[in-house]
Amino acid sequence: MSLPPEKASELKQLIHQQLSKMDVHGRIREILAETIREELAPDQQQLSTEDLIKALRRRGIIDDVMKELNFVTDSVDQELPSSPKQPVCFTDRHSTLLKKIHRESLGDGTRMADSTTMLSISDPVHMVLIKTDIFGETTLVASYFLEWRSVLGSENGMTSLTVELMGVGTESKVSVGILNIKLEMYPPLNQTLSQEVVNTQLALERQKTAEKERLFLVYAKQWWREYLQIRPSHSSRLVKIFAQDENGINRPVCSYIKPLRAGRLLDTPRQAARFVNVLGYERAPVIGGGGKQEQWCTLLAFLCRNKGDCEDHANLLCSLLLGYGLEAFVCVGTKAKGVPHAWVMTCGTDGTITFWESLTGHRYIHKPANPDESPVAEQPKPLYPYRTIGCVFNHQMFLGNCQPSDSVEICVFDLNDESKWKPMSEEAIKSVCAPGATTSLPPFPPLCASTIDASVTSNEIEMQLRLLVSEHRKDLGLTTVWEDQLSYLLSPALASYEFERTTSISAGNEEFQDAIRRAVPDGHTFKGFPIHFVYRNARRAFATCLRSPFCEEIICCRGDQVRLAVRVRVFTYPESACAVWIMFACKYRSVL
Repeated sequence: MSLPPEKASELKQLIHQQLSKMDVHGRIREILAETIREELAPDQQQLSTEDLIKALRRRGIIDDVMKELNFVTDSVDQELPSSPKQPVCFTDRHSTLLKKIHRESLGDGTRMADSTTMLSISDPVHMVLIKTDIFGETTLVASYFLEWRSVLGSENGMTSLTVELMGVGTESKVSVGILNIKLEMYPPLNQTLSQEVVNTQLALERQKTAEKERLFLVYAKQWWREYLQIRPSHSSRLVKIFAQDENGINRPVCSYIKPLRAGRLLDTPRQAARFVNVLGYERAPVIGGGGKQEQWCTLLAFLCRNKGDCEDHANLLCSLLLGYGLEAFVCVGTKAKGVPHAWVMTCGTDGTITFWESLTGHRYIHKPANPDESPVAEQPKPLYPYRTIGCVFNHQMFLGNCQPSDSVEICVFDLNDESKWKPMSEEAIKSVCAPGATTSLPPFPPLCASTIDASVTSNEIEMQLRLLVSEHRKDLGLTTVWEDQLSYLLSPALASYEFERTTSISAGNEEFQDAIRRAVPDGHTFKGFPIHFVYRNARRAFATCLRSPFCEEIICCRGDQVRLAVRVRVFTYPESACAVWIMFACKYRSVL
């Protein structure tokens, strides 16, 4: 890719400004003097360029510079995504995407791997195409796994290819467009491989993957036959061994799970549950009748569109809880009226079984009822919404429920008891679900920090809501007087609500109530209405609020000395997910 002279000059100027801003030249001089003084022999006066580069890399100077530099396109003035989880705008014909080639097991990550080592890295580049409408609603358009290693066999470290992007779900056989891709290795390889070697390696990997998947399918069929022989009624239980992804490919359900560490983005398992809860819920679209469409999304596709079905939420929550060191499983069963559902279960070291509802963030302690008790005896009524359970699984284990009844209420979760839970071979699961086991496994991306400024966004939504309320009251022939101090006093309540959603602990209500009592004069009435959303569309939120009789009563309040207040508080989470709390309030003089 060549730049026009004016663009090249502009790029040089930008890089020079960034280097000056970071005082890179001064840091290089310091390291140069330190290296000559401490590392060179007394009789050696010359420091080679290679030695200096090594010293700079060892002290993190090069990494710091690369982190601060943003790559821009040569056709449009637009910042380019440096993370594969940010959706690339395919209308830009020259978008650039950077992929860091690294594997922890390969040893020293500071040295450039050679071409032979990189040929053994089978992780594909997962590309997801998302469409966002004017209201901020996202739609998954395409999901594609790019085999990048063909570039290892190109003479100049560059290659071009054309791929056809297919739709997702029921449209997985329909083309949505053509993507022209140019691959380039940076820095260039010292030695390239022959294209024949690369093609042979890829063919061998595909053959090996196909054989592993065939053997696992044979084993799964045998396991299922044995499971049905235990009790013929097992055929009606929800025992999910395979599930289709967004591309219509059948994958073992265990491959959708992997211990996922959130770094410093999420501090506790309960905060992780809250994060998963604020991701939107959307069932896979169905064309025509006949029930629910079968589609489990890969993690990247789920995170990119910020919404998914109950299985997507459960898979992500289970992966996060495993990352926190808990023994977590995804449960597949039914809710009320036999509706299929998936949730998460953790097993404590003391035998405590806890259910985690990934769509709400609620936690339930499971206390099994005794089926041998007299019908007259009072049984504890379960608080959880789950009715039956067919199987549980994580990244290493799969167990089918073979107890006489699949009712959650009387189910015993002793997973080591093979008379109650029929396990699959862990070796068989590992052969197709362990990282790097097959080339068809999608890679698990790390979570990205939120790009939303909570304070700015809260203020913007609040201003929009004030305008909408004023216009609505004007249409009703009512004047609107806002009281800023009363609006500010609502903030502690919103913070308390979010804290309670995350921790199940209520705190701060006493101070809030005391402040409101002081702010409302004698003879006046105060009314408040809090509501919670997981989107940032003010007009959509206002329309929803008006459907509540309590909220409409506040917004359309009539009386003497009416003062209105509204407060918005946005709580941000990874992947730019957010919880939006809104409280409308009013105070007015009571007239008897």
